[in-house]
Amino acid sequence: MAELNVERVPRRMHPLALLGLALGLIALLMLFVTGPGSRFGWWHFRTSFTLMQYAAYVGAAAALVSLAGLALSGGRWKVVALAGLLMGAAAFLLPWSWRRDARQYPGIHDITTDVQNPPAFVAVAPLRADAPNPVAYAGDSVAQVQRQAYPDIQPLMMAMPVDSAFTLAVVAAREMGWEMVDQDRRQGRIEATATTPWMGFKDDVVIRVSSASGIARVDVRSKSRLGRGDAGANANRIRQYLQRLRAADPNPIQTENPS
Repeated sequence: MAELNVERVPRRMHPLALLGLALGLIALLMLFVTGPGSRFGWWHFRTSFTLMQYAAYVGAAAALVSLAGLALSGGRWKVVALAGLLMGAAAFLLPWSWRRDARQYPGIHDITTDVQNPPAFVAVAPLRADAPNPVAYAGDSVAQVQRQAYPDIQPLMMAMPVDSAFTLAVVAAREMGWEMVDQDRRQGRIEATATTPWMGFKDDVVIRVSSASGIARVDVRSKSRLGRGDAGANANRIRQYLQRLRAADPNPIQTENPS
């Protein structure tokens, strides 16, 4: 009786599977160090952006090589190729999605609830002495772009005395986790610095609490020290802050077009 032919299925790991895994690990490592490298001053922040770009390239290569290794490896060794494929895909997709999302926002980095008379940085100004972005507001060119991109960024009207609103504004700023720089109750000005969680970028915030027909008006300005655009970070920061502050007032008044 003729012997049955045993199906020839590879039972070993193809070298491409191991290569794909190694490339995937390298790509993820490159991606991982971008944040600490910038945050702790190991290198210029632009170096981190360059590393992100090359991490995406290496990740794409890892995915392609792992696909070949997956096809050529057999048995349990396919898990190695699959791991390389997943890591490579992650290393490619994370920078790609970040860049895609960043392009959806305008190239401005100074956002305020009052584009006609933005709150001024005073105590923060010396901290920005070496920053590429100056403390001065750019004026109509920025204001027009902001109106179109972020029409919801408006001052908050609070039905309470200015002093009470100032106290709540300070508490809300602390709850945001910002580094407090100055509090001037007489002038109604609060200044703080926010640090982004991954890259460690410094963005400065100034809050102005003023009187408006017997109630309190709260204006906020958030500005990046570095970069032409901010991927919407400053607008989101203002939204989150005003939302927190609004929650402290049971009857907030929101003006539709105060500027």
